Amino acid sequence: MKRCARCGDTKPRAAFAAKRSNLDGLQRRCRDCAAQSDRKRQETMGRRAPLPGAVPEGHKYCQGCGQTRPRSDWHRKGSAPGGLASRCRDCKAADSRVGHLRRNYGLTEAERDAMIAAQYGLCVICLDAPPIHVDHCHKTGRVRGVLCFSCNAALGQFKDQPDVIRRAATYVEGNAWKPTLVAPGVYHLPS
Repeated sequence: MKRCARCGDTKPRAAFAAKRSNLDGLQRRCRDCAAQSDRKRQETMGRRAPLPGAVPEGHKYCQGCGQTRPRSDWHRKGSAPGGLASRCRDCKAADSRVGHLRRNYGLTEAERDAMIAAQYGLCVICLDAPPIHVDHCHKTGRVRGVLCFSCNAALGQFKDQPDVIRRAATYVEGNAWKPTLVAPGVYHLPS
């Protein structure tokens, strides 16, 4: 049993969300009080919050998309009042993609889509597959284009070294690497 710091009621330990930094490992407020104060905070910030009892049992309201979804559509978060994240898996995934583009490449989704449209919806290397991966120079960070998975992985394997890529192209074209023996243990490579 534990006493809620907000309502003053003594409730079972299961009525409190986890918080590892506290000595007893539980939050100071019960889940009901935490949900009530969170609802008020969301309303003061101009966000929609469901009314108490409006969400059916086994479901949760998503603050991202505004939909009520089953609990299976959420990631677990032990420190949250309900034990689940505040946004559904779909909203978190969409925000994660947008954040990845912004953090790693300084691009918005619209800018990336404009690049794909400028490439006529094709990978600029193989001219076959749909481009889905942003390609960038690992030294300068400059974005070069949008490639398909295979071409982007190939550039990564060649470590963005043009001379290695040229040798690979020469090899594929049938000009196999044929060193000439000049002296014992010394070979001359064709250029």
